[in-house]
Amino acid sequence: MIPMPDRILPAPEPNPETKPYWDAAAEGRLLIRRCAACGRAHHYPRALCPFCFSDRTEWQTASGNGTLYSFSVMQRAPVPYAIAYVTLDEGPSMMSNLVDCDFDTIHIGMKLKAVFKPTEGGLKLAMFTPA
Repeated sequence: MIPMPDRILPAPEPNPETKPYWDAAAEGRLLIRRCAACGRAHHYPRALCPFCFSDRTEWQTASGNGTLYSFSVMQRAPVPYAIAYVTLDEGPSMMSNLVDCDFDTIHIGMKLKAVFKPTEGGLKLAMFTPA
C-alpha cells in the first residue's frame, strides 16, 4: 500500500436538526434517520422523510457496514483521494471518502466499514475503509 497523507476536510456546520448526528460521530457512531410512517431509512439525516414527507422520523444507530456502489479516485489533487457512494447495510446510500487503503485495489461491491476522521475544526466525519 502506498502511504498517503491524510486529507483534512473543512469542518461541517452543525445545526439543531443535525446536532445529534455530529455528536454521535464524535463518539464514533454513525446515525441515520428512519421514518416511522413508511419504515424507510434515509441519509443525509433530516427531519422530514424524503420518501413520504412524514415528520415522524427517528434516529437509528447504523452498523457502519456497507458496500461500495460507485467511486472515483482523484489522482491529480494535491493530496489524492477517493470519493464514493456507499450503500449502508441498513439501506440508504451515502457519499463519503475511502481512506486507509490502496486506491488501486478499490472495486465495486467491496465490503466497507465506517471510520471517523477529524476535520479542520475537530468535528469528525464518517469515512470508509475496507472491512
